[in-house]
Amino acid sequence: MTTDALRAAVEAALRDMGVADPAPSFERPRDPEHGDWATNVAMTLASVLRRPPRGIAEEIASRVDLTGTGATSVEVAGPGFLNFRLTASSVARGLERIVAEAEAYGRSSEGAGERVMVEWVSANPTGPLHLGHGRQAALGDAIASLLKSTGWDVHREFYYNDAGRQMELLAGSVRARYLQELGESADLPEGGYHGAYVIDVARALHGQVGDRYVQDDGPEAMREIQAFAAGSLMEEINRDLNELGVHFDEYYKESSLYEQGNVQEAVERLRQTGLVYDQEGAVWLRTTEFGDQKDRVMLKGDGSPTYFLPDVAYHLTKWNRGYHRAINVQGSDHHGTMARVQAGLQALGIPDGYPEYVIHQMVTVERGGEEVKLSKRAGSYTTLRELFEEVGVDVTRYFFQMRRPEAHLVFDLDVALDQSDKNPVYKIQYAHARMHSIFAKAGVAPESVSSVEADLSLLDADAELELIKQLSEFPDWVARAAEQRAPHHLCEYLERTAGQVNSWYHEGNPSRNPELAVLIQDEALRAARLVLTRAVQIVLSNGLDILGIRAPRRMDRSSEPIEARGRE
Repeated sequence: MTTDALRAAVEAALRDMGVADPAPSFERPRDPEHGDWATNVAMTLASVLRRPPRGIAEEIASRVDLTGTGATSVEVAGPGFLNFRLTASSVARGLERIVAEAEAYGRSSEGAGERVMVEWVSANPTGPLHLGHGRQAALGDAIASLLKSTGWDVHREFYYNDAGRQMELLAGSVRARYLQELGESADLPEGGYHGAYVIDVARALHGQVGDRYVQDDGPEAMREIQAFAAGSLMEEINRDLNELGVHFDEYYKESSLYEQGNVQEAVERLRQTGLVYDQEGAVWLRTTEFGDQKDRVMLKGDGSPTYFLPDVAYHLTKWNRGYHRAINVQGSDHHGTMARVQAGLQALGIPDGYPEYVIHQMVTVERGGEEVKLSKRAGSYTTLRELFEEVGVDVTRYFFQMRRPEAHLVFDLDVALDQSDKNPVYKIQYAHARMHSIFAKAGVAPESVSSVEADLSLLDADAELELIKQLSEFPDWVARAAEQRAPHHLCEYLERTAGQVNSWYHEGNPSRNPELAVLIQDEALRAARLVLTRAVQIVLSNGLDILGIRAPRRMDRSSEPIEARGRE
């Protein structure tokens, strides 16, 4: 079942009515009594045609030719909805596309190969990743995957701030712990880092250089300590991200912006705009010209840049590298930087709205309704590693993705550790594994199932037809989630689909041996149901794959999912 034929029929009717570029969209009515597909195109055209939407809908209904669409009727409802009803056989034929496209089902070419950079995590290498970084890691990875699935040429980038005051504090903190390791008296710098991980870095430094820095705290020595500490912590960050299944095409260092003259170039180009002025010993940029709340300092009185300036220089490199579409996934603490960075780039002639931002809220962990702190190593916060070692990678990723980014996320450990269908991750994974139990019972490899010779019209039970309609919506949900940079839409779809799958799987089986309902003696009905089983497996597998979560073939309630699929 596809809306392509319906869309073409409605477009033809609209062109007959003089609409030059019709673009009707279709969706499933919430109430199945209202039909199988609906469009509100009459309401969207009311202002264009200067007519009441219901009258437009009635004219479309009178003109539309349903031949070959699989629809038996079209009805006008409410203020101007057009509701279409399909034959059971046309609904069932929707399985043909799913099985034929297999791993490609849900993918599209909407991005037309256009280049887009997605930048996320971009944590300062001053400590282990915390839960906010983890949420961002899962969200950014899913957004990049959604864009790739819809035809974009995606470049994944991590920008890490290995320069500036925070890195100097890290170096000072490590040297203090290094001296303490050698029995020397030393205090941490004001505003320094107190976590146990600093001691680990200091011990590793001692193991590599001995007592070289006991007497030497000159600029070159501190730069070396800073580089060592940053490198050690980046290795830890990369290890955590790798275990979470998050990978990048490029790591871009803030320090390279200074080494390659990008920051100075940005200053010179901004001066040429006439929007730069000196005041109170600092150098300012008139960002209010582009909607910012106030002008921003570029260079402080001592000539050092504020955070704002290297951010502008960095995004200028994105543009110059050919990424004229860029998406930044960042925490709510970056909300204030959006307007100033975009204003700085506008001053350089880059269009308004560059880069695009996806801002997410922070995360708290609860057990028994009370907030908990897991960390011993980081000191002041829960680390990402501590969380995914507690609940597993699949659960961690899914919980970070299943809510709107702009909503605060409460990570409920009681639900996360529940290995029943009450846990939404397991609910979806169990549904996928149940399909493989059917294939195993039938002695059939899923990839060998074909719809070519199956009589899909035999799938006429209400539960089967509703499930097929749900499976046929998958490409639309992927496209919507990609367009809105919203992985939670895909989570919502998969949970709803899993619920329908599990209902179909258990329907009419008080013995809880559901395979018997599929593997019946009627060979024709059996073949049709195996096609439906294969379609379910494809959709759940493809959806989980986009989210970076395993689609296991078997489940063991006493442990993590096993026998996950092999493809990436």
